[in-house]
Amino acid sequence: MRNAGGNPRERRRQILEIAAQMFARKGYRGTSMRDIGEKAGVLGGSLYHHIKSKDALFVELHNGALDVAADRIAQAIAGKREPWDRLEAACEALLEIQLDPDSLTLPMMNDFREVPEPIRQELIDRRDRFEDMFRAMVDELPLPASFDRSLYRNLLLSLLNAAGDWYRPGRRTPREIGRQIAAIFRHE
Repeated sequence: MRNAGGNPRERRRQILEIAAQMFARKGYRGTSMRDIGEKAGVLGGSLYHHIKSKDALFVELHNGALDVAADRIAQAIAGKREPWDRLEAACEALLEIQLDPDSLTLPMMNDFREVPEPIRQELIDRRDRFEDMFRAMVDELPLPASFDRSLYRNLLLSLLNAAGDWYRPGRRTPREIGRQIAAIFRHE
């Protein structure tokens, strides 16, 4: 870790970066504040000068990951007028995030099964707000009246969020897979 030169904001940013990497690799339960402090070169009590608690740290990182993902998706769909074009661009952007091997966003967005219940509910509420952009896009689609739009959206997001479980680099790029998924959900 490089020296922050006494700049508390820079030091906190470095600690957050280390914590995000550790949560991404080891999950919530497998990461301790002591481990984060050791990796950051900060003594136990001093770490709490920068970070309130493990729960608060995980929530901050999770919300930051969702903010980054939401910004990337918003940029991808900006200027797209047709509902299907917007959905395709959103699928491509989310898959690029989900399938980036260096992404810290994926584990932060998807791994909160082990957090304490009150924190889990806070994370779910924040995730639901993130999904509102997909809710709005699906609501604009010219789908048959018999389609349950909530089920449609949940199936689409489940598929996109689980892509890391089955994706193997080489055959198709994340962008190509995103286009293909959008085409399938368009029934083409």
